[in-house]
Amino acid sequence: MAIDYATLAGGCFWCTEAVYKDVIGVESVESGYIGGTVPDPTYKQVCGGGTGHAEAIRVGFDPAAISYGELLDIFFATHDPTTLNRQGNDVGTQYRSAIFPASSDQGDEARAAIERAGADWPNPIVTTIEPMATWYPAEDYHQDYWEGEGRRNPYCQAVIPPKLKKLRKSFAARSRAEGAMG
Repeated sequence: MAIDYATLAGGCFWCTEAVYKDVIGVESVESGYIGGTVPDPTYKQVCGGGTGHAEAIRVGFDPAAISYGELLDIFFATHDPTTLNRQGNDVGTQYRSAIFPASSDQGDEARAAIERAGADWPNPIVTTIEPMATWYPAEDYHQDYWEGEGRRNPYCQAVIPPKLKKLRKSFAARSRAEGAMG
């Protein structure tokens, strides 16, 4: 099986990671940082907003099971791509909505996905398409966050279940949970 990668920033990486871990065809999800100027940034540095990095996820997927375009459709349906540098109460460039294509084909598909998603949102989409940059995995305690600490975190309890519900309703055929709540 060949694995391809999608690198997406849609606000808090704990939240986007939880969504993609529930998607059929996704083989791995890693939280990390991309798009900034400081080498080997820490969570504290990125949260400070001065590094230029986005909290992001790197999704390893089987293109025979799910397409890059389908991953992007899920991306646009499970976060707000119309708010500049903000997702809910998370504010700053580190929470921007961005796609980091790994190839010109992914870039073309990102532009097409933005156009498709535009019909679903009342406000203009502000998601950026940024050049692929050095990927920095987040610290270990951020990986698989929802499955561990996140279920006890009030912020995650408020934000993640509605995202999973939307995934499981709008993309039921793509959800590992087949409609169950996480």
